[in-house]
Amino acid sequence: MNENQSKNAQAPIRDARTLGTPKMLILGLQHMFAMFGATVLVPILVQGYGLPLSIQSTLFFAGFGTLFFHVCTRMKVPAFLGSSFAFLGGFQAMAAMDSGIYAGMDPAVKLQYTCGGIVVAGLLYVVLAIIIKAVGVHKVMRFLPPVVTGPIIILIGLNLAPSAVSNASTCWWLALVAMAIIIVANIWGKGMIKIIPILLGVVGSYIVALVAGKVDFSSLAGTSIIGFQPFITNFSGSIAKFDVSAILVMAPIAIASMMEHIGDMSAISATVGENFIEDPGLHRTLVGDGIATALAGLFGAPANTTYGENTGVLVLSRVHDPRVIRLAAIYAIVLSFSPMFAAFVSSIPSAIIGGVSFILYGMISAIGVRNVVENQVDFTNSRNLIIAAVILVCGLGFTGGLTFHIGEVSITLTSLAIAAIAGIALNAILPGNDFHFGKTANSDTAASLGRY
Repeated sequence: MNENQSKNAQAPIRDARTLGTPKMLILGLQHMFAMFGATVLVPILVQGYGLPLSIQSTLFFAGFGTLFFHVCTRMKVPAFLGSSFAFLGGFQAMAAMDSGIYAGMDPAVKLQYTCGGIVVAGLLYVVLAIIIKAVGVHKVMRFLPPVVTGPIIILIGLNLAPSAVSNASTCWWLALVAMAIIIVANIWGKGMIKIIPILLGVVGSYIVALVAGKVDFSSLAGTSIIGFQPFITNFSGSIAKFDVSAILVMAPIAIASMMEHIGDMSAISATVGENFIEDPGLHRTLVGDGIATALAGLFGAPANTTYGENTGVLVLSRVHDPRVIRLAAIYAIVLSFSPMFAAFVSSIPSAIIGGVSFILYGMISAIGVRNVVENQVDFTNSRNLIIAAVILVCGLGFTGGLTFHIGEVSITLTSLAIAAIAGIALNAILPGNDFHFGKTANSDTAASLGRY
């Protein structure tokens, strides 16, 4: 009898309504806190690059995108869509671009072109979904093995590393405080503490900065508690614009983020005990994620991606009901209507962002290494060695990108775009591609970027 009760107590809860409304609301709040730190960190980092990405718009489209994703997936998949870190390299490259039409361009206008590239990146998800529906996931993934995606993910972190050092150097001791809190929470933390180390790192070091007088509250002056997002108050100044150069900077990053999506869907399926790759189908999850990203970019917000933190909450709480995720999405939308809240988040010192970035950017590269190791990529094979070598040299060597002209159009490829194109081309051309998605060791998690 006691054994049966123990089994029932450990059984996952698939309908949170059985717990009652108050507990459901709290569970939704837990999911919001899990995604919150990483989601708002993206616009903070992008603002540090010099592009005025809105925190309000970011939160709104994280919530809206999540709800849209749930509709596309027939309300079955318990996933939250938050800001994607994979596109930070693209934002940084666009901020630094100062040739052709971008020479002397106002940062707000440059952000519009950057978001135009995000729209195209989101639409690439739909293209992949259509192809997967037509030919099957295994044939498509053959062109994107870990020997290609792993080094690309490594480069995303390495290309961002200098900005972490630059921000941290404004106050090294404060950056070290942020790093220490994150490390302690992630390694020795229990339960919820272990799931939200980034949020704890930001909050903890912010409190220390307050005590030390390192916080500037001038951004809060004149802000209201309630207000609309920039895409409502300044529609023409927020709507995406399109240019070939910006598209070629941002769109290729979708390769890494789509692989991340596939890995996340596999992880969520394993956590919940349902095969979401088959039902509602990978093509549906890709469409939901891709269109949510395209809509976010269209109205001046960053790309979305499925969040691993929330998968961690599913494991912790053993409540697998997608309804609680949708509650978190509603909370995010509500918070997006507060300019004062957005201004408060913007008051976080650069050194804290630098400390967080040290961990974040390094872990992105480390996860790329893990991708290669877990999938047992054989670097004694000259084919694999050549592909990885070319990707890494292209990604690190073309520091200023590559600009060329077709007629009167100036086209700039970033180092990451060049690396992605070179890797995919070599993998397709060189003989000996023996990667089989779903059959090779750990291939179902082949491209998970993780989240921090």
